[in-house]
Order: sequence, then C-alpha cells, then structure tokens
Amino acid sequence: MNAREEILGRVRAALRGAGEPGPVPRGYRTVGVANDPVDLFLERVADYRAEVTRCAPAEVPDRIAAALHDARRVVVPAGLAWPAPPGALPDTGLGAAELDRVDAVVTGATVGIATTGTVVLTHGPGEGRRALTLVPDLHVCVLRADQVVGTVPEAMARLAPDRPGTWISGPSATSDIELSRVEGVHGPRRLRVVVAG
Repeated sequence: MNAREEILGRVRAALRGAGEPGPVPRGYRTVGVANDPVDLFLERVADYRAEVTRCAPAEVPDRIAAALHDARRVVVPAGLAWPAPPGALPDTGLGAAELDRVDAVVTGATVGIATTGTVVLTHGPGEGRRALTLVPDLHVCVLRADQVVGTVPEAMARLAPDRPGTWISGPSATSDIELSRVEGVHGPRRLRVVVAG
C-alpha cells in the first residue's frame, strides 16, 4: 500500500457511518444592500488602500488624467469607453518585458461589488487582457455607477460563464509570516478607481 492509498483508506474509514450530510442553509442575502450600493462600494474600495473617486460622466477624462499624474508611460486596451489620455500607447500585444516598462494601465470593468469592494474584469473590449492589468505598477479602472451591484450573487448573474475573470479587491498585497505587508507582488501596487455617475 502506498501513502495515497493509506490516506484515502483512513478518510473512508472515518466517513463510514457518518450518514448523508444534511441540507446546507442558504439563508444569506443574494440581492441588495441596506445603503446605496455605490456609496458602500466607494467605502469598501477605500478600505483596501485603493484610491477611489466618484464623478459625473463628463468629468471622467479629467479624473483619469488626475489619476495618472505620476505616470509617464500609459497603455490602454482597445475599446476603452473613454478617450485615451494624451500620449497613451494602445495595447498591441506588448510582452511582459515591455509591460514592465509601462507605468500605468487604464481599463474599464464589467462589474463592481459593493459588499466586498471588488472590481471584476472579464477582459472584453475596454478591459484588456489579463497581463495588461497585472504587470504595470498602477491600474486606473473606470466603472459606471450602474455597473455597481450590492452582492456577489448579483455580480455572478452579470458575468458570462465562458469569459475569464479577474477579481480585484485593492492593490496587490501579501504578508510574510511576521505580517509585514508588501504591495505589488502579484499585480499592480497601486489601484485607482473612478466611478462615473
């Protein structure tokens, strides 16, 4: 008997006589939040150490420019719903080394989730490919207010099951065993979110 068979044998022995599991309670909230979902979203995104701002749709280009004040090289995906910042590079399939030399990326998103402060990208038009949103040090993400929902189940209802998804809750961060926080290890070190509407 090898180690795998021994472990599985122990698991099976422990489960003998345990009976069938009972029903799983599903009484959690699946729609709505007590407060305005956009206000809650702004609060939760800020809790993650991301910068977040809300503006009128006509102000989005100015807010994007303000979010990029410290970025020299900026890349944007095809299909971005807002005018590209002056001098921004279109994404032409830049490789990892080229993306590493880019300071920032500006994208749209598919949905924002208020209760978790999460932005979800499905990498369609205006959202770019996954590498584009993970390699540059700064990610500026723009959402319309009508794209913000209250709960994860509401967000799931808006997502196509055949699309890839990147769920972003704040800047990329990790902690070592001593709980020293390090940002930018697995994605952008800085996240700036603009909500239009």
